[in-house]
Amino acid sequence: MNSIKYFFIMASLLFFIPLHANAIIVTVGGTAAKGTAGEQKWLTFERNVKSEPKHQLFPRMLIYGELGPEENLVNGIRRNRINVANWSGLATTTVVPEMALLYTPFLFDNYAEADFIMDNYLFDAYSKLLAEKDIYLIQWDEIGFNQLYGHIPYPTPSLMAGKRFRTSSSLSAQLFAEAIGADAIPLGYTDIITGLQTGLIEAGENAIIMYVPMGIASEAKHLTLTNHSYATSLIVMRKSWLESLTLGQQKTLISAYTSLDKSRAATRAEWREFLNDAKAWNFNTHTITSEERELWKTMSQPVAERLIEEIGGASSMIWDLVQEGKQAFSSTQR
Repeated sequence: MNSIKYFFIMASLLFFIPLHANAIIVTVGGTAAKGTAGEQKWLTFERNVKSEPKHQLFPRMLIYGELGPEENLVNGIRRNRINVANWSGLATTTVVPEMALLYTPFLFDNYAEADFIMDNYLFDAYSKLLAEKDIYLIQWDEIGFNQLYGHIPYPTPSLMAGKRFRTSSSLSAQLFAEAIGADAIPLGYTDIITGLQTGLIEAGENAIIMYVPMGIASEAKHLTLTNHSYATSLIVMRKSWLESLTLGQQKTLISAYTSLDKSRAATRAEWREFLNDAKAWNFNTHTITSEERELWKTMSQPVAERLIEEIGGASSMIWDLVQEGKQAFSSTQR
């Protein structure tokens, strides 16, 4: 047999034969953009899994949206077609509706308070709710506070009256738009740019790490820094699949993602960099005063009660945990 032909045949066989009879392909789904902190977090996950070859785990990284929109990531985990994924809090509401409470306007006053309450009061509560749906919560993966974007700045809520305001399909977003007197326009994330270009929408809300690299800043050049709702992703696995693995494999997968402290630091460094380079990205930032912030808080105050009423379930319990956490955090600041 021709030696070159033999080489290619053997190479093909080696490619398709598993390295070990117990080898496990771990399919990872994500929505990261290249060159971002989100990408680096997933690459860290891949390196950490591969650094433990004895566990025979081989990650297949589909982290750039290859699997489609977030709905596909949610369905993929639940149907055992994807093993590890990041879900936004909003996407998670389709599994655990109580997750919408995290997006209550002005639920948290700042990042320090959010970190304290998320870690000490809400992580276990949401882990239990997800576990009931066969989902294992590995950790939070912060997106950051949402801000308001538009063709003009919006320092006060009165300026929002009648504005065509893009919302996600989440109840919290729609109630917020209603509370501030805007005309809520539910629109898929991939349609935001076109919506701004055609005038279908005039404004919306998003975290800085989404607003800038995803191109929204090029069409809605004014970003009002309201910090009005806290957005997070969740790193999750299917619980029953995880429990089918050896303890060593479980430990490797649970600990492989970038640690929580480093993850938050990377996200915050990224959005600060975008703000510092606003001129280069051709958008303008507007900081509201404490008086203006109070106007926003007052206008959107009814949202919390309506969310609790309409979601039901463990909503009241989650709300009480947040209030307990706020009191505890306040006592640490004295």
